[in-house]
Amino acid sequence: MSSLHEKRMDIFKRAGLYLVTSEVMSEGRTTREIVKAALLGGVKLIQLREKGLSGKELFELAKDVRAMTAAAGALLIINDGLDVAMGVGADGVHLGQDDFPLSEARRLVPDMILGSSSHDVEEAIAAEQEGASYVNIGPIFTTGTKVWTKDYLGIDGIKEIAPVLKNVPFTVMGGIKKKHIPELLEAGARTIALVTAVTAADDPEAATRELLNEINVGR
Repeated sequence: MSSLHEKRMDIFKRAGLYLVTSEVMSEGRTTREIVKAALLGGVKLIQLREKGLSGKELFELAKDVRAMTAAAGALLIINDGLDVAMGVGADGVHLGQDDFPLSEARRLVPDMILGSSSHDVEEAIAAEQEGASYVNIGPIFTTGTKVWTKDYLGIDGIKEIAPVLKNVPFTVMGGIKKKHIPELLEAGARTIALVTAVTAADDPEAATRELLNEINVGR
């Protein structure tokens, strides 16, 4: 991996809180407003995940969010859109099981953080072998941000999947609230991804600060 990739991953590993955006779950506020508040609250790792936008709309939003994160010294990861990530100079892209092939993405963007979603041991092992910078384990708890018909992984899922990852960190996501953080940290999680605990909070800036404090105290 390149030195720029290593620099980005240093920030990633220290971040603790991983905010994933969703304007439709932001209580009438825009993603730009949520990002601004979360950055003021201290978040250093944001994934832009806006499923309902056209490619052009996502690109315009990503340009604005890239400028905001860069000014705050925070990382920006784009969900699914490798083209958008490349176009706005994002720090990385997060790819699901049915998205652009991870190994090809690594060839195209050696400097970028590449995240991969995994739901079981086999997917996690494959992601690491194909060049993932980190592997997301989830969904952990019941969540409204993802259509899911299988069993939720729970804490036991983390304990089963995390040990097979030898050289890359993992994130956890899916229905996570502040009350879950102590048990997630106890299970070995160090980077906790969430949506509505910030986006739907009465005060997203204060919620971000409280979540970060909860994570940092227990790490």
